[in-house]
Amino acid sequence: MLDYREFITIEPGKRSGKPCIRGLRITVYDILEYLASGMSIEEILDDFPELTREDVMASLAYAADAEKKIHISG
Repeated sequence: MLDYREFITIEPGKRSGKPCIRGLRITVYDILEYLASGMSIEEILDDFPELTREDVMASLAYAADAEKKIHISG
């Protein structure tokens, strides 16, 4: 699995401290929402040329890890 920590940043003053892609103002939630709405990875990359396929995959890896932590602690 991709090490999302190389791609995901959290900065208190940016997007209210939400996890963002490489310091950009695009959050993991934004990426997940686009995917959930039916956008393909290629469509996301076309709309946001500053993103890479690895950024999208890191968002998915981050979400998977967060879900795993919820089940472990719950």
